[in-house]
Amino acid sequence: MLLTTRLSLRRPAPEDIDAIFSIHRDTATCLQNPSDALSRRQEALELFQRWHDHWRRFGYGYWVVRRGASDWQLGVCGTKSMDLNGMSVLNLFYRFEVSSWGQGLAGEAATVVVGWVSERVPDLPIIARVRPANIASQRVAVRAGLVRVEHIDTTGEDGLDWIYATNLPG
Repeated sequence: MLLTTRLSLRRPAPEDIDAIFSIHRDTATCLQNPSDALSRRQEALELFQRWHDHWRRFGYGYWVVRRGASDWQLGVCGTKSMDLNGMSVLNLFYRFEVSSWGQGLAGEAATVVVGWVSERVPDLPIIARVRPANIASQRVAVRAGLVRVEHIDTTGEDGLDWIYATNLPG
């Protein structure tokens, strides 16, 4: 478990599947990345299973985020292993329910996740793929310690990804 002043983050569990579905079926939360939108609970179950398998394989992954000790899941934040332009990286992901937007919670969660994973996987760069129009997501990446790295921008499933990164090789 990770703790911040306002948040608690823990590895997802089966009882989180309904909250994962709720957050990922909301068109507002997936506006910038419509390919992430879920339409059936079964898709949330499959997503949870991929996250669970990633944790089992690597010892890190996505966390469910709650305010303090409450049971209400505000969002998801974490990293997954992936390839970016032939380079192994950790992709920083954050998605929060709309009612929590504008409070700095995603930035707070992303900052603690980046700190935690940087200590455990120091040899891999951490990147965030952000849509050019998504100013709020850009602010989260910067708050978490990532900087804009234009020369590795790429095209993702939903269009151009601006890349923010830390710990890139020299």
